[in-house]
Amino acid sequence: MGASKTDLFTTEQNEIAAMAKAIAHPARIAVLQYLIKKNACVCGDLVDELGLAQATTSQHLKELKKAGIIRGTIEGVSVCYCINPLVWNRYSTLFNSFFKQADLSGTTCC
Repeated sequence: MGASKTDLFTTEQNEIAAMAKAIAHPARIAVLQYLIKKNACVCGDLVDELGLAQATTSQHLKELKKAGIIRGTIEGVSVCYCINPLVWNRYSTLFNSFFKQADLSGTTCC
């Protein structure tokens, strides 16, 4: 969707779409799960954990960082990453609200 069309939608709809786009790759989900599991800043383990090339891993980290979902701090020659709790909690609230809008239990469709 062109950037000029995003103004047709609410701020919440745009935020949910941005988060969905940022996590819409299994490698990014794996990164987030690993960071959650470690519950600490992680420096060099991600490449080994994912089994992807350094450049590929860096690209996925860049997208997550651009969305604000993770933060990175420089420690010596490496960058350490962790979940950004403020953004994580905001998106958690948005997604929970989005999925709770409809109670589809017992609903039949087509």
